[in-house]
Amino acid sequence: MKLAGKPVAGITLVTVLVAAVITWVLWPSAQETHPREQSVTVLDGPRDDQQVTLDATFFPPAGGGRAPAVLLAHGFGGSKESVREAAVRLAGEGYAVLTWSARGFGRSTGQIALNSPDYEVKDVRQLLDWLARRPEVSLDAAGDPKVGVAGGSYGGAIALMAAAYDNRIDAIVPQITWHDLADALFPEAGGRGPLNGVFKRMWAGLFFSRGGTSPAPGPLRGATPTGEAPPASAQEVRCGRFLPELCDVYQRIAETGRATPEAIETLRRSSPVSVPGRIKVPTLLLQGTRDSLFPLGQADANARAVAATGAPVAVAWFDGGHDGGDGEADWIHERTTAWFARYLKGDAGQATVPFTVTRDGGRDPGTRRPVQLHATAPAYPGLYGATTTQVALTGPAQPVANPPGGSPSSISSVPGFGGLGGSPGVSLSTEMAGQSAHFDSAPLTAPLQVTGSSTVRVRVRAEGTGGTGGKVSEEGVTLFAKLYDAGPGGQAPILPDGLVAPVRVALSPDGTGEATVALPAVDHRFDAGHRLRVAFTTTDLGYSTPAAPAVYQVELAAPTLTVPVDAALRTPQNGPSWWTWALPAAAVVAAAVLLLTGRRRRRTDHDPALADVPLRIDGLTKAYRNGERAVDDLSFTVERGQVLGLLGPNGAGKTTTMRMMMGLIHPDAGEIRIFGHRISPGAAVLSRLGSFVEGPGFLPHLTGRANLELYWKATGRPEHDAHFAEALEIAGLGAALDRAVRTYSQGMRQRLAIAQAMLGLPDLLVLDEPANGLDPPQIREMREVLIAYAARGRTVIVSSHLLAEVEQTCSHVVVMRRGRLVTAGPVRDLLGEHTSGGSGGGSGSRLEDVFLDLIGEKA
Repeated sequence: MKLAGKPVAGITLVTVLVAAVITWVLWPSAQETHPREQSVTVLDGPRDDQQVTLDATFFPPAGGGRAPAVLLAHGFGGSKESVREAAVRLAGEGYAVLTWSARGFGRSTGQIALNSPDYEVKDVRQLLDWLARRPEVSLDAAGDPKVGVAGGSYGGAIALMAAAYDNRIDAIVPQITWHDLADALFPEAGGRGPLNGVFKRMWAGLFFSRGGTSPAPGPLRGATPTGEAPPASAQEVRCGRFLPELCDVYQRIAETGRATPEAIETLRRSSPVSVPGRIKVPTLLLQGTRDSLFPLGQADANARAVAATGAPVAVAWFDGGHDGGDGEADWIHERTTAWFARYLKGDAGQATVPFTVTRDGGRDPGTRRPVQLHATAPAYPGLYGATTTQVALTGPAQPVANPPGGSPSSISSVPGFGGLGGSPGVSLSTEMAGQSAHFDSAPLTAPLQVTGSSTVRVRVRAEGTGGTGGKVSEEGVTLFAKLYDAGPGGQAPILPDGLVAPVRVALSPDGTGEATVALPAVDHRFDAGHRLRVAFTTTDLGYSTPAAPAVYQVELAAPTLTVPVDAALRTPQNGPSWWTWALPAAAVVAAAVLLLTGRRRRRTDHDPALADVPLRIDGLTKAYRNGERAVDDLSFTVERGQVLGLLGPNGAGKTTTMRMMMGLIHPDAGEIRIFGHRISPGAAVLSRLGSFVEGPGFLPHLTGRANLELYWKATGRPEHDAHFAEALEIAGLGAALDRAVRTYSQGMRQRLAIAQAMLGLPDLLVLDEPANGLDPPQIREMREVLIAYAARGRTVIVSSHLLAEVEQTCSHVVVMRRGRLVTAGPVRDLLGEHTSGGSGGGSGSRLEDVFLDLIGEKA
């Protein structure tokens, strides 16, 4: 639950009363917009001689007329479909929105050039030309389209790069993206630059493998008569859809683990660092605190570059990033639309806050849901804080070993597990014995809020180097610096956001060296009684490390840690305020009224009469912020052994219903019971529910089996509860389980995702579009999996637009329209009613015909 800093009273009744008057921002208004598929042909390349067809979708503004436009870019490995939901929301709020699959992604042609000015930037400029000709797009006095650009990661970088090269862009909102791609992939926390940086090998491997996926067959790309993509050539297997010259650069740096001048030049050509002084438009930078790919320093560099031009710039650090976290989609949407309202629509009443940080507000004592508070300050303090304080550190010189081959390695996080395809984030912190040196502060006498990047000075001396002394002196010593929160009483130390800063300490001829190290930027509260711990390790899972064995002495060159603080950051109090006493008084009055009118009703968390009923929904209601209901007094029951299809047109409320079913959002009224237990966030009965709602996301270099084992380990539940064998038998992946996921077809990935949802053999399985992207044989196999699963006495709920498949798979259906129940019951009965002429269906009615008839859209 995100209350954006609103205080929460400390009793359940107060929480209920507050919920009655606070409207939560959760899902977009269902105002009508009619997207139009487009194929836009552009010319790019250094000589403008490469013709590329971009697969695009145009969303006219709801309500018609002219409106400012927003170009909405997708992240790396995605396509225009990745941002469709956000596009619908923006169109519903009065913007003309254009989404597109970047060259080399989705169904667009061309090859990936990493947002090069010669390729992707030229594509965006021609998309702006296309928008300028649209009658739905408002123009400025110069006749140019009024337009903003937003996007995350890869899409955030194109927003920055396009603004540097096209002055028609009026405002941008880049998210979790880079300033210097060379620095991001070859970081060096001692300030020596990417040429001396430590290769972020695991992220780079994921980055390039994500660009190596085969294009989907379809109208924009060639396909065989069977509808399948033609076999890949040897070059495509090696380089995927990257430009060959980019692939060659990556192959060389991946082999050596060191940057080359050519690689740095290539990566910087696609980075804002290459265009100083050219981004002169209002810029809102949203950067995730849980991001080991593009950490907070990248946003800081972008902020300084834009501010130097005099353009308005704001920075916000939110709970999310490439390594997981909440993501705060609704809050990000609000910030984005407020920024565009100010700078595209001219709404001067939209306030801008230069700096915002998401902080953990604990849990709502009534609902037990996490509360996120947004601390604000009148000015962005920069990466190293508005002010600093010194914290004394102690600890002797300590020997550390670099193991042969760099293995086994310490772990700070698992790159990509939280970011690729929306998988849950995993943040592990494991250090190998003999590979780390620790330096601690004294226990704090008062809490300390660290906001930004702390610095410490370290000294290193090479000891026995296993015969590699000259090489070590030449290349320096690679270390990984971390800032831990060490609790009292032997508590396991916490590594905030799983972040680590690599440093390569240069050694003098006598084998010693020093460096001032910038530790990972965080926003973290160290409580009284806790210690700050600085650690240096010789290995890290995500990075390249020297293969030669060596031993070093590591000590502090200065006994202090310089810590950034920002006293101007104000976190709203998450606790009692005036309504602590006012609302209990109101509660007493309300209770008295109930007693006097005889309408006293006791709600229990468990109803034994429903103990064998997988799902009962009663009077479920959820409203949008504008008061329109996403779900409106919805009631239905699902029994054991059923495969139930949840059907409805876009905007019917299906996804909102499923999210409430899983305890992810809270209803305004009504209730959901699973096996008699009323659902609330964190309810124990949710362990009996498995879900697959965000699309499959796996580590491509691991096998299917290893992905499932890692996922289950992240849940913290005992291994014997996973029932791996049963889930895998139902999914039927066979020997493919022991192959790398990158070799899987889309259908196999879907099956693996279903197997992941089935781990623990949940009694209730909830699946959103499980057949998405599958070909007919794969859909048939999926159908058999689901029917077999339900046949074992469990229950499956499927939301799908493939009505013919629902007809063959599902025993029962629930049809929704505009948040309300249209009908519910067995598929056989529903088709029988229409066959008998009840709605003119006639003999041989199909579910598709019946569905269109029921929702009033039959031709």
